[in-house]
Amino acid sequence: MTRLEDLLTISAERSPGSTALIGPDGVERLTYAELDAITHRIARALVDRGVRPGDRVGVLAAKTPWTIASLIGTLRAGAVYVPVDSASPATRVARIIRSAEPTVLLADATATKLVDGLVEEGLSDLTVGSLEAPLAGERFTSAFARSDVEALEPTAPAAVGRDELAHLLFTSGSTGIPKGVMITHDMVSAFVDWALGHFGTKPGDRISGHPPLHFDLSTFDIYATLAAGAELHLVPASLGLDARRTAAFIRDRELTQWFSVPSVLTYLARFDAVAQDDFPALERLLWCGEVLPTPILAHWMRRLPRVRFTNLYGPTEATIASSYYDVPAVPEDESVPVPIGVPCAGESLVVLEDGRPAPVGEIGELYIGGVGLSPGYWRDQEKTDAAFVTGPDGERIYRTGDLARVDAEGVVHFLGRTDSQIKSRGYRIELGEIETAVNTVAGVKECAVVGVDLGGFEGTTICCAYSVAAGAELAVNDMRRAVAALVPRYMVPAKWLVLDELPKNVNGKIDRPVLRERFRPTEGA
Repeated sequence: MTRLEDLLTISAERSPGSTALIGPDGVERLTYAELDAITHRIARALVDRGVRPGDRVGVLAAKTPWTIASLIGTLRAGAVYVPVDSASPATRVARIIRSAEPTVLLADATATKLVDGLVEEGLSDLTVGSLEAPLAGERFTSAFARSDVEALEPTAPAAVGRDELAHLLFTSGSTGIPKGVMITHDMVSAFVDWALGHFGTKPGDRISGHPPLHFDLSTFDIYATLAAGAELHLVPASLGLDARRTAAFIRDRELTQWFSVPSVLTYLARFDAVAQDDFPALERLLWCGEVLPTPILAHWMRRLPRVRFTNLYGPTEATIASSYYDVPAVPEDESVPVPIGVPCAGESLVVLEDGRPAPVGEIGELYIGGVGLSPGYWRDQEKTDAAFVTGPDGERIYRTGDLARVDAEGVVHFLGRTDSQIKSRGYRIELGEIETAVNTVAGVKECAVVGVDLGGFEGTTICCAYSVAAGAELAVNDMRRAVAALVPRYMVPAKWLVLDELPKNVNGKIDRPVLRERFRPTEGA
């Protein structure tokens, strides 16, 4: 295995003049030699400000080439970077900062108000380094600005092992307190090694950088691209869910690989933003993070018959992805979900029922083991012990909370969350099965089915929110009749919401907790 910053060094020595990073605007570019030099200078600036091996460095900045350089520069200093969504409320970010205790924060102009907000939250001893001009805030210590970094001599890399932490990724916690997932160099390196071999990423490839930096999918984009000596094209956050601008970005940048959460692919399909045989440079399309509705996948595969399509599956706690499924052909039955496939090299997936491997075809809870497994949650042994357990064969495994089954060919099929298996009117119901049915109804742009305890005698109430594709009309009564023709009567949602757009969380996934609250009656209603 290789430390992550060494992936850049190797490519910089091999092809120093090749382009490494292209900013969201398409103007700012860094070659491998330039990027390598900047990361050494950032490491020097951090070390000069007291950062030592094992220290944490918070990163609150927009996705730009210099921000990527700051992540790698942190690693060169032997430290651990903590990427934070600078659009998050100061109260949430303050919880992360108090937990991670970073020696230095790296920020840009987008985070000035947030940093001032952290001071208001009681964090008065912040040391902030700017990745641009000096920040305008007056209530924190300014460590350095970009011009100071550019004037420094590079520093020698710190001697830190491959099994040391590379970064902390804070995910939502059920208690409202973010959980810091610990990610080591060798965990990421193992996945990158597998991915380069499986996808054949090579110099000259043009790779999308779509996910935000606090989302673990971005880790794959960054380090697999740098390891291959390819180009990473940072996708503007301003694209949001603008289907036509996103399609134009893929087309104009001549991307060879696109990787995103399924909601982006759904929007492009629903708005018919992809023409027949579009994106002539595109070689592969990957998705991860949620279920991609099979009708949407079929739409993409018919439009882009030359492209290779791969479903990746895995939680943050198991590093980017633990399994993959290369879709062999356009699905014949669009009501059948796409499998999550087979384990990546060095990984293991096991479906347990009452603590024992479930028989072929039987439903159980999915656990993950292998080289991608996190050491656990930052400074939270109780949560670590609850999530990372010992499997039947003595292997340390992670409890995903997902339901799955393994077919006769050894392919794993995702069936929903354990908390999405509800009991209503005496029946045990998988909400994912209802979503699959709703997604096949003509005119549906996007949907989510949630279970909400409304206090009724029937148990958990099945609720469905959906949005309608442009130019289509789909009233609730029409939707109810269409779904009733696809699932048993007891599985037809009792409550419906038609929305212009389904709410999304910061990672672009459908925000199901928000939807559950939308279905709850308001006070006095």
